[in-house]
Amino acid sequence: MNRGRKSLLLIRIWAVLVLLALWVGSGLAGAPRNVILMIGDGMGYNTVRAAAYYQGASLVFEGFPVKYAVSTYPRGGGYDPQKAWASFDYVKSGATDSAAAATAMATGVKTSNGRVNMTEQHRKLKTIVDLFSEQGKATGVVTSVPFSHTTPACMAAHNGNRNHYAAIAREMLAGPLDVIMGAGHPDYDDNGQRVTIKMPGAYKYVGGPFLWAALKNGTSGWQLIETKRDFENLAEGKGLKPGAKVLGLARVRHTLQQKRGWDTLAPPYAEPLNSSVPTLAVMTQGALRVLEQNPRGFFLMVEGGAIDWAAHGQQLGRLIEEELDFAQAVAAAVEWIETHGGWEKTLLIVTSDHETGHLWGPGSGLPHTFAPLVNKGPGRLPGAKFFFAEHTNALVPLYAKGAGAELFAGYANEVDPKRGPYLDNTEIFQVMLGKAAWRIPVKKGKGLEKSAATWKEAVGF
Repeated sequence: MNRGRKSLLLIRIWAVLVLLALWVGSGLAGAPRNVILMIGDGMGYNTVRAAAYYQGASLVFEGFPVKYAVSTYPRGGGYDPQKAWASFDYVKSGATDSAAAATAMATGVKTSNGRVNMTEQHRKLKTIVDLFSEQGKATGVVTSVPFSHTTPACMAAHNGNRNHYAAIAREMLAGPLDVIMGAGHPDYDDNGQRVTIKMPGAYKYVGGPFLWAALKNGTSGWQLIETKRDFENLAEGKGLKPGAKVLGLARVRHTLQQKRGWDTLAPPYAEPLNSSVPTLAVMTQGALRVLEQNPRGFFLMVEGGAIDWAAHGQQLGRLIEEELDFAQAVAAAVEWIETHGGWEKTLLIVTSDHETGHLWGPGSGLPHTFAPLVNKGPGRLPGAKFFFAEHTNALVPLYAKGAGAELFAGYANEVDPKRGPYLDNTEIFQVMLGKAAWRIPVKKGKGLEKSAATWKEAVGF
């Protein structure tokens, strides 16, 4: 073995040993007291821009001091910055789904599409919820879609198939979570109207009819809240039983608002909103009321889940509605932080699992025309067009503020010609644990790279 290869081998061995020692010994010692991860499912750069144009002002998280792009591809995939901007169609292939993306954020491990915290070898992965719970911290998930849907599921469940909703719901309700909020109510339709005839699968999102009966009669161990008034009371600190686990199930089937009837392609708010359900902001406030009881801190994931659903449906008006609803939830989290110990105690991350819809300005397309959205002023739909009905492999935005947010700089070691420095979605997990990126210099020599930007490159991971 020549000297260069031997030196590289020794560096790799040393790096692995150091990494393992730090990982085993440190636990969550460096983690912020509280972590709030807010995921706009399907949210891309132009999703944010469209909502800001309609609102007539930047969204609250656009003012955060830490801003990077994030790659989202699943296991076995990749992202090439040069190809992404050389061909308008490049990002239409190789995209992640929400399961692989949320698993990456919740565990720091890439997996294939469709898997909820499971490897291809069916090994269960320990999640951020598991780790915080082991430290005696409170944990919770909030979403605008059924709570057993993929993104919230990936915080606390394990399954080889993301569509096994009933099994996922049972695991979530049997696990360490202290608060769960979302849609998926078996007794109501998408307009918030009570249904008298149950369709097949009516109880899948809540774990089946027997578990639903236990939740309703109070024998499940969960405090069930359903009405809009109940959610609002909880947000105000009323009606919470000390030490209780809270399941907030909004009285709507699939989404709080996006799937309501009438003209789904109408401009924002042209069709009346469902009046019997809480907003995502109110749900976020209620969840924080539950979690703040734990003096050791907490982890909370909040998902604007129907941003993705609107993009799949090519519904620009409802996409903007959902993005603005998500932004209001972020504002609620900011308000809580600033009145409960400040940014020194809490890390707030706003990001996306993937972009959906390939949203660009009119005139975009082959071979490499990326036209910007057209700002037509507040209250008016911007000039924009969906060029794809599915997920894309485009970089997504990340905004962060608070305890440990500066750690993102150590991971954002790749550069996109348009989006600037970016990191991978698995590295969000490391920052939530308070772990800094390890940079290991490697001397230039025959057969050696000039430098190894991170420990991952140095050890060949």
